[in-house]
Order: sequence, then C-alpha cells, then structure tokens
Amino acid sequence: MAGQLIGARIKALRQERGLSQEGMANLFGFKDRQTVSAIETGVRRVTATELLVAVEKLNVPLDYFTDPFRLDGEGLFSWRQRGVGQSELAEYERLAGRWIGAYRAISAQVGRRPPLMRRTLGLTRQSRLNEATDAGERFAAEFALGEVPARRLAATMEERLGILVLMVDACKGISGAACRLPELDAVLIARNEAAGRRNFDMAHELFHILTWEAMPPERVEDARDFGGSRVEQLANNFAAAVLMPKAAVASFGDWGRLDDEGLIVQLNAAADELNVTSSALRWRLVTLRHLSKARARAIPENTLRHNGREKAAEAPPFLFSRSFAEVVALAIEQGHVSVRRSAALLGVSIEGLEELLSVHGVDCAINL
Repeated sequence: MAGQLIGARIKALRQERGLSQEGMANLFGFKDRQTVSAIETGVRRVTATELLVAVEKLNVPLDYFTDPFRLDGEGLFSWRQRGVGQSELAEYERLAGRWIGAYRAISAQVGRRPPLMRRTLGLTRQSRLNEATDAGERFAAEFALGEVPARRLAATMEERLGILVLMVDACKGISGAACRLPELDAVLIARNEAAGRRNFDMAHELFHILTWEAMPPERVEDARDFGGSRVEQLANNFAAAVLMPKAAVASFGDWGRLDDEGLIVQLNAAADELNVTSSALRWRLVTLRHLSKARARAIPENTLRHNGREKAAEAPPFLFSRSFAEVVALAIEQGHVSVRRSAALLGVSIEGLEELLSVHGVDCAINL
C-alpha cells in the first residue's frame, strides 16, 4: 500500500505540474519514462533517496507522499456549485479530502470497514429520463424510505450503502459533492443551505455514486434542479423521484383543480411536508403531468422562495455526522490519533471537538 500511495501521489503531482513521464524521469535522473510509469502504478517502489529527491525537486513536504489523510492521486470529486473559482474549489477540495481521508484511515483502524461490494443502478448515458425516474421510485420503495423519504435518506446511505455523508461548512457557491475512492464513497452537503436544497443535493449526489462506473460525473457541475448535461438530467430525475414518489405527491389531492393562489399555497405546504423545495416539487408535478410546463413557468419565483417564507426557518444540521463523530471518538480512545490532531484536522478547538462529539450524542472515554 505504501508503494501504491507514493506512486499515486507522484503521478498526481506530475500532472498538476504539467510534466510528462519523460520530464519526470529527467528530474529523477532515470534512464527512461518506463521507470516513472512503474512507480506511478505501484509496480516499482521508490527508494528513500529517490523520495528525498522528489521532496527537493518538486518542492513539497515529505508528508505529501506519506500522510494517509491526504487523497492526492486517489480521490475523484464531482462538485455541485455555482460561480466558484478553480483555485478556491481546489483549495476546498484539499480540505474536504483531509476529512474523507482521515475517516478512511481511522475507520479501518477502529474496525469499521466499508461494504465489500458496491451497489449500482443499471443505468447508462443512453438511459431514458423516465428510466431514471423509475429507478428513483424503486429506490425509495425498496429501501422503505417512508412517506417522507428525505427524513431517512442520509441514514439509509450511511447504514445500508456504506456511503459517508458529511454536513460541512462549504465556501460560498458550493452546495454539495460526491467523492469516489477505491474503497469508499462519500457525499458532502453544505449544511447552511435550506433543508429542501440539502435533501435534493444529497439524492442527486447519491445518483452519481450509484452510477459512477457507468457514467463518471464531471468534476464541476452547475447546481440546478432541471436542465444541464444528459447525466445531470438523469441525476435530477432520479433525485426528484426518490424524494417525491408519485404516491406521496398524489396524496395531496388533485393539483389541476387548484386556482393560481391555491396552487402556490399547496405547493409551499406540500414542499414543507416532504422536506423539499417548492421549486423542485413544481417540476416534479410537471413530470407526473399534474401541471403543464406553461402553468409551472407562470408561477412567480418569489412566491416559492424559502417555500413561501421570508427566510429559511430551520437551524442547520450539526457539522459532519454521527458516524463520523463516532469514528473520531473511537480513534482517540484507542490511541490512533491524538486529541490535538483530531481538533486540528476538523478545524476546531479542543473545546469545539468536545462540543461536536456532544451534539452528536457521542461519548469519549478520554477526557478532552
């Protein structure tokens, strides 16, 4: 694993610096690029002397190649965002990668291993939109998400699919992300978004996790409830059906009989009950043919903002997740990571770490 880790990070750094394998071979003093190729694929180990050369020539700290909490060269991200600059996104990706990398390393140390096999959806880029919708309906039914699927979605992803779900403080413009590692999947959700937006982003990123091999998502995508690339349209249809199954939508009565004012009132009330946004519910009604596209477009946007309220009403969820907090506490108790390093990793003080464990209801045998 050490050889593969170092090789993957050398490759990531080479690509980041715009170097060819021939250029990297010249830098190391190798005779040909095949040696670099063998190192990057883990076939050949890097000697201690060669590692020091890499540190010096590439101007990086030694722990870039050895820190198990980094994801350089391993993690693949797909960011759901609007208007975030590339450098800002790259910086936040490194920060988020530390959280996911730490969880991967210490969860294995405390005996919490990811599922042996990954679940997938039988969909491809050639799938029809209604097939993605059907898959969402089936997911909600087969995993018994109940009358309000949004309430159980995160727990189902973590407990039954082994997907790490983290509520995070994201920089402005980022609403969510999916991350694929060889042995772990993770979803990041901006916790300060409105509840309905968080839930839609979560279901959307779940689609990417379940279809990653068949249709790898772009690293950066625009956050929107409809439109976009074919893969994004499929993801949105899946997410809408997971969160708003047709039976749940139909339970609110005959949408077509409502006048314009009654439609707005019911849209906002039903969206609140389903923990979705009124805008997402509006387009779900179009898909289910309860509304025409023309009537949906005619609804004033300001009447649906915050589900008809002046501002979002609920407090954001706690940072990260309970399962994440449990793994951190176990790692501290068993001596795999210090209290100080855990706090630094999470970007909180020691008092903040204690509070984080407390709000998630997690006890730690070590006095922080």
